[in-house]
Amino acid sequence: MDSCNKTRVSEFLLLGILEDKDLQPLTYGLFLSMYLVTVFGNMLIILAIFSDLRLHTPMYFFLSNLSFVDICFISTTVPKALVNIQTQNKVITYAGCITQIYFFLLFVELDNFLLTIMAYDRYVAICHPMHYTVIMNYQLCGLLVLVSWIVSVLHAVFQGLMMLQLSFGTQLEIPHYFCEPNQVVQLTCSDSFLNELVMYFTLVLLATVPLAGIFYSYSKIVSSICAISSARGKYKAFSTCASHISVVSLFYCTGLGVYLSSAANHSSQTSSTASVLYTMVTPMLNPFIYSLRNKDVKTTSIFMNTSHAIFCHSGIKHMEPRNNTHVLEFVLLGFSQDPDLQPIIYGIFLSMYLITVAGNMLIILAIISDANLHTPMYFFLSNLSFVDICFTSTTVPKMLVNIQTKRKTIQYAECITQMYFFLIFVELDNFLLAVMAYDRYVAICHPLHYTSIMSRRLCGFLVLVSWIVSVLHALLQSVMVLQLSFCTDLEIPHFFCELNQVAQLTCSDTFLNDVVMYFALVLLATVPLSGILYSYSRIVSSIRAISTAQGKYKAFSTCASHLSVVSLFYCTGLGVYLSSAASHSSQASATASVMYTVVTPMLNPFIYSLRNKDVKRALKRLLVGK
Repeated sequence: MDSCNKTRVSEFLLLGILEDKDLQPLTYGLFLSMYLVTVFGNMLIILAIFSDLRLHTPMYFFLSNLSFVDICFISTTVPKALVNIQTQNKVITYAGCITQIYFFLLFVELDNFLLTIMAYDRYVAICHPMHYTVIMNYQLCGLLVLVSWIVSVLHAVFQGLMMLQLSFGTQLEIPHYFCEPNQVVQLTCSDSFLNELVMYFTLVLLATVPLAGIFYSYSKIVSSICAISSARGKYKAFSTCASHISVVSLFYCTGLGVYLSSAANHSSQTSSTASVLYTMVTPMLNPFIYSLRNKDVKTTSIFMNTSHAIFCHSGIKHMEPRNNTHVLEFVLLGFSQDPDLQPIIYGIFLSMYLITVAGNMLIILAIISDANLHTPMYFFLSNLSFVDICFTSTTVPKMLVNIQTKRKTIQYAECITQMYFFLIFVELDNFLLAVMAYDRYVAICHPLHYTSIMSRRLCGFLVLVSWIVSVLHALLQSVMVLQLSFCTDLEIPHFFCELNQVAQLTCSDTFLNDVVMYFALVLLATVPLSGILYSYSRIVSSIRAISTAQGKYKAFSTCASHLSVVSLFYCTGLGVYLSSAASHSSQASATASVMYTVVTPMLNPFIYSLRNKDVKRALKRLLVGK
């Protein structure tokens, strides 16, 4: 960004739909109502499908995915528009704009692919009804959704990277209520020919191919329906895909209408107003179309006790097929069957647990009590210490109780709950370490702007997003486990309900669970790790540019503790999976997992207190009172 009389772009202005201030409250109320209706409606569809076993079919599996994507799609644009109206601030940061473009492209493409998959599902159901369950099996359904995600993510990443190559001038006003890719490209002072070529080529490719698939599926469906002799048979066959046809028509017609209206009027204001149809109206109407036109969805009791429906019906009472048992509890085998070793194991784990809780609690109290530590770095550290206490408390107390009472059982509900909280806190550890790496990057690479960048609002937002993503991931994995049926072998060769070990006990087809598990593992581990590696690559570059050895040492010392904790967390986690993969022994995996479930949270306070003068000083003041 060094040519064409441009400035260093840090933010854009979103002009919105209407400039008239008197109409802003009306716009705010309209957008908020549509957003809440969309989220509520699609969430009800998802809960209805999960809670009713009659809806555990490929068609409704794809519908639940579509509802989830619609929630994400509208959440990409509308909340920012609402915040801008509420605060009367039209600014969106450059990074925020690129991020919004990325997720907008991701979810609009996912909508596109899912509608195509649902058309294929209807084609198989109507044209090959006898082979439907064989063709549309769990593996294929999971694979189709996974491929849709992969292609959509790659397309969004590619478009995002292309956008990052552009330079911008002084005209940074986007005549839209969100960062619409085409509008942003029009603001550039670079040669945008390549961007426009790529944009329209991918638009044609990724829109026409799925649309062609939909047309082909329905041409075959119409042929099959025409071959049915009775009018009742024709009506019944057609009714199974009526909702899907309505949603497809709404999605493509509104999208086409936006581009035709903007092309005809050459007005950004017209384009912005028209885009409300496919960015808000379509996701809002989809649940109504499927619930009003679909008897199965209508007859599902959505307002029943949802938690009972999900936890009891999915997890326990409907585990009838394939010689499975009425699952009430699992057996945690732990480390050793030798009774003589139990007191030693009990003593070691009790000591480690008490040290972990006491050490991390001292870190939290020291940070709260010392005003000098009321900075972003120590705010994140206090959150990490709290999460480490919760992380250890999820697994160790239950194991100590089992050793003390000489009972190795854990209730089914307890096992799912333990798994849920374990996933939350291990993912939170992951995200917080990435956030702390970003904090160190800003402190070392942009020291003059540190306080303005790492504001309280941003710090709170980063922690909040970490919690939301972790909770949603844990919820997804737990709900996936709740769908599994279990056989008579209910022994878990571990000291807690580890997700992979529990999944291995099922007599259900776990292909979809495995796909979701490993895809989430790769995505939610590599993204934060990539952020950490990128941050430290920039930090190392900045430190090398410092001329004095003392300056280099001082800069490096501010992130030495964090680097030690990151190395410990990822190396122990990697060690667990490598050791279990190499030995193929559940016992070896259980023993190795102690490193990252107990040892890492225990050592974190020592690393930060021994290597950090500020923390040592605060601890001394807290304990000694000087």
